Amino acid sequence: MTRVTLILAFLFLASILHAQVRLPHILRDSMILQREAKLKIWGWGAPGEKVTVKLNGKTAKTTTDSDGKWLVQLPPMKAGGPYTLNIDASNHLVLKDVLIGDVWFCAGQSNMVHQMALHAVRYADEIAKANYPEIRQFWVPNVTNMQAPQNDVPFGAWKAANPTDVLDFSAVAYFFAKKLYEKYHVPIGIINASWGGVPIESMMSEEALKDFPTILSTAQKNKDTAYINGLNRRGFSGPRAPRPQDKGLTEAWFNPSYVSKGWRNINIPGYWEDQGIKDLDGVVWYRREIDVPASMTNVPAKVFLGRIVDADVLYINGRQVGATTYMYPQRRYQIPVGTLKPGKNLFVIRVTNNFGKGGFVPDKPYQLIANNDTVDLKGYWQYKVGQVNVPLRGFGGGGGGIAAQNQPTALYNTMIAPLINYAAKGFVWYQGESNTGRADEYARLQPAMITDWRAKWGEATAPFLFVQLPGFMEYNYLPTESQWAAFREAQTKSLSVPNTAMAVAIDLGEWNDIHPDRKKDVGDRLAVAAEKLAYGDKNVVASGPLYGSSQVDGNKIIVTFNNVGSGLTTNDDEAPAEFAIAGTDKKFVWAKTKIEDDKIVVWSDDVQNPMYVRYAWADDPVNPNLYNKDGLPASPFRTDK
Repeated sequence: MTRVTLILAFLFLASILHAQVRLPHILRDSMILQREAKLKIWGWGAPGEKVTVKLNGKTAKTTTDSDGKWLVQLPPMKAGGPYTLNIDASNHLVLKDVLIGDVWFCAGQSNMVHQMALHAVRYADEIAKANYPEIRQFWVPNVTNMQAPQNDVPFGAWKAANPTDVLDFSAVAYFFAKKLYEKYHVPIGIINASWGGVPIESMMSEEALKDFPTILSTAQKNKDTAYINGLNRRGFSGPRAPRPQDKGLTEAWFNPSYVSKGWRNINIPGYWEDQGIKDLDGVVWYRREIDVPASMTNVPAKVFLGRIVDADVLYINGRQVGATTYMYPQRRYQIPVGTLKPGKNLFVIRVTNNFGKGGFVPDKPYQLIANNDTVDLKGYWQYKVGQVNVPLRGFGGGGGGIAAQNQPTALYNTMIAPLINYAAKGFVWYQGESNTGRADEYARLQPAMITDWRAKWGEATAPFLFVQLPGFMEYNYLPTESQWAAFREAQTKSLSVPNTAMAVAIDLGEWNDIHPDRKKDVGDRLAVAAEKLAYGDKNVVASGPLYGSSQVDGNKIIVTFNNVGSGLTTNDDEAPAEFAIAGTDKKFVWAKTKIEDDKIVVWSDDVQNPMYVRYAWADDPVNPNLYNKDGLPASPFRTDK
């Protein structure tokens, strides 16, 4: 009898718990809701359950449907708070510290991911002074689903901008929000749905891909879990070469007691393939004795090791003090007090490279810093190869199955679809590096995504702001063709979609880093674009010069621009650079230039009958110095397509 009673009690309790109303994870304490917009509050419960929602003196009621879903709509409200949101059903839910302000949905790949913590050296003062309780971020978890749109994200919380939590904010999104907050003084909410290295189609719905049959076909095939499992099995099938041992670990090359033999000289920074080691994927160890003055010991210290391709472990005097598992972050390691000693200190770095060139990226800081003193770590070190990876040939189609996050719709389903009920002011997009080889397709994909997102949110003209990719890769001192330039051109075509704006970043790149450090400038330029596009400030110059038209005048070409603002200028008081000119043969040569009546006059003594002109047409133009007098750079362009 007791056992039956316990079972019945358990079933009764389970039914009550199942019946209780619950909310999606985006609806949480400290959330920011969109002002002057109809507010949807939604969730789940038992079928037929009555639900009452109250916020800021407004009340809405509903009854859950046969699937237990419910949604109410509250009337538009002005900016303000904090408020308490109450939900009454079979249970009572209370959400505290709710603000009404502007919500921006931010998305993209790694340059939108990059947190303030990764740029803590450049923005140390900004982090220390971050005291903006009305700027808040909701970081959308990175999960995938290739089968169907999901109802909710698995977890999440709203965090305010303070010196601790701001470290996890997207740097671009934070500076964007900060500039808007300081001008308009309304709460700014950031929803960040970003994932490094993903292509645009991963964040597009099936509906958005209807005009892209090849991509859509992939998305539809991916719904078949048996098909995906088969791909993954083939990816990991076949015999594998035995994993070689790293002699540096087995022989403890990091230990001060180890006696080095057979080590050779190599320079830091630099790639080992450029210094006498041919096509090596594996592990290379670097070691050097560094003289440290007594004033730098027994105090907090840090080591900057630039960037390393791909992974590294740093040992000092036999003690591991830092490690990074992938190539992109700047290496900035804190050294525990007591690790360094006066005089000679053994520094050992274990570098793992899996593909391409391995080693230390040039033109980055390599130094030991303590007590306001600096020791330069650049120069000759000794190296020895610890492990050589044998390339796999003929097995498994490349060895690893598919990367789910790169598949069409896989991130839309999990990181965007669950949030479309959440009203937003507009969208901020920083993505493209993973699509640079498909510029013509991207020129169609991005407008399709903009249209679809607006339709999903029910806001046909919602502002859409995006970043044109900055300069990246080696400088070329001759006019050349460029995938990245063609891609920037494709991005610019999205400006034909109404209510869009583009932040030009051609001047903010780093030749050796796909994640340039100057994130504040990007955020600020996006904010200026928002001021005009979303906030209606007609006095704001929101863009740098954009190509308008060109006219051949004898042996010259006269180029006219839109968005000249207060007038054309250069940022270095020199003539406009990076202009190239060509005749009908399209053989471009560098041009002479001058600014005349806010137009650019372009010519070359080597081209008597010019037809075409280009500006900053390169992966990473050397000196794209054309701006308007309002401080915004001109976008690259060409007239020969």
